[in-house]
Amino acid sequence: MIGFGSSGPGGPSFRAYDPARDVHLEPSFLSATQGDVDRAVQLAAEAAPVLLKLAGAQRNRFLRTVADNLEAKAADLVARAMQETALPEARLKGELARTAGQLRLYGEVAERGDWLDARIETAQPDRKPQPRPDHRSMFRALGPVVVFGASNFPFAYSVAGGDTASAWAAGCPVIVKAHPAHPGTSELVGRLVLHAVRDCGLPEGTFSLLFDAGFAVGQALVKHPLVKAVGFTGSVKGGRALADLAASRPEPIPVYAEMGSINPVFILPGALAERAAAIVEGVHSSATVGVGQFCTNPGLIVLQRSATAELFVRELSTRLAATPEGAMLTAGICANFRKAVAARARIAGVKPMGASLPALGTEEEGRTSSLPPNTVAPVWFETDALDFLSEHGLSEEIFGPSSLVVWCKDRAEMLAVARQLEGSLTATLHAGTAEAKKHGDLFDVLAAKAGRLVLNGYPTGVEVSHAMVHGGPYPATSDGGRSTSVGSRAINRWARLVCYQGFADDLLPPELKNANPLGLLRLVNGQWSKAAVV
Repeated sequence: MIGFGSSGPGGPSFRAYDPARDVHLEPSFLSATQGDVDRAVQLAAEAAPVLLKLAGAQRNRFLRTVADNLEAKAADLVARAMQETALPEARLKGELARTAGQLRLYGEVAERGDWLDARIETAQPDRKPQPRPDHRSMFRALGPVVVFGASNFPFAYSVAGGDTASAWAAGCPVIVKAHPAHPGTSELVGRLVLHAVRDCGLPEGTFSLLFDAGFAVGQALVKHPLVKAVGFTGSVKGGRALADLAASRPEPIPVYAEMGSINPVFILPGALAERAAAIVEGVHSSATVGVGQFCTNPGLIVLQRSATAELFVRELSTRLAATPEGAMLTAGICANFRKAVAARARIAGVKPMGASLPALGTEEEGRTSSLPPNTVAPVWFETDALDFLSEHGLSEEIFGPSSLVVWCKDRAEMLAVARQLEGSLTATLHAGTAEAKKHGDLFDVLAAKAGRLVLNGYPTGVEVSHAMVHGGPYPATSDGGRSTSVGSRAINRWARLVCYQGFADDLLPPELKNANPLGLLRLVNGQWSKAAVV
């Protein structure tokens, strides 16, 4: 879908795949060509100046129209997504509702305009020793943005997901590279977006959707000189490849990649003494939802060894052993999961929890899994803190229903484990009633390691709000955790600051004019105000 048109004959064809039934789905999809890429980017570049000057109210109308269109076709969208992802109906209905909600949130923020951070410093011609010039600044849209659809969220992180919606809110046209795991869902959403573009009278380059089962189209988009930024959700390998490619361009551009995250959970003795059964329930639910294929899946559980803690782990192990197997998103993800857990099982000092590992099987070891195709059960491991600290590979994410319990002998070892962690999206601490205030040092370490700290809760489930942070230090994100991909601050990724110095009022953009025609809250000479500048 290139603007209001479509591609020609296209490149190689491919089909979606139903991982639960182990069959390919109709119809076939055509990979985009270099000509398709060039046309889509050119249309986006032509649309960019129009969208840049589009009033926030008009952006809001467009984003709300997209949300309305998604909700009107929810049944069709969910039915196709169930086939392509093996995700359950209830989960997909909830995700679609979240997608519509975040579209509306970004629309409201675009209309209100506070994300622009408009600032005005009026002239002081009599200031000594040098006069101060009138200067005013605000965020302005970057231009054409490329968004890569994610495998595990066919709605919320794909065609009309958070990256796309926040870029539209900023005033950027978007070209989406559909994820090959759910092309049918992507096509359905893409057509609904195009209806909204037409109905709202926006330029056709506002949105294009390109397909490809490989890497060529994504690479061509990132390298195109008219593309100004990239959004990606996926693996560390994929995110790094795009970031390195973008950095090697004659004009480097930012890549906002959400990548690997182990999401550690630290459980203090007092928490187990007060509510061990509830924590078993919460950890199990958080770690197994969606067959463990959430970016905030808790991949590390850190405990101090005690009789109570050992009972906790035995109860958790029993619950995991009784957890039904589930189909993973794709055959490739399933194969990678099996390979990763087999490799972890061979690390000295690491042993599996429960009996699920032997049943898993791996082609690598010449065994056949006893489970249906593309299906896995939870596979957990445990190790001691000293072994964890000596083996860097134990800090890496396994995407799927696998976590690692790390046994510490005392608080000092818990701190040592925390200090060695790489960046994560989240870090969780369970503490007893009187414990939290005594572990400020642990909070400080975890705050340096994650974008969101969770106290006495669980990391899965990301609220779409103004205060949410969904980012973190590398490898959680490619930008070192300076941005978020969820919440209203996500809009600022797709904009840059521009200062206007010495401009007459009639030459300024509306957001910075003296009369404040848009009614924005602005920082005027150091004071927040909606009043006109006199």
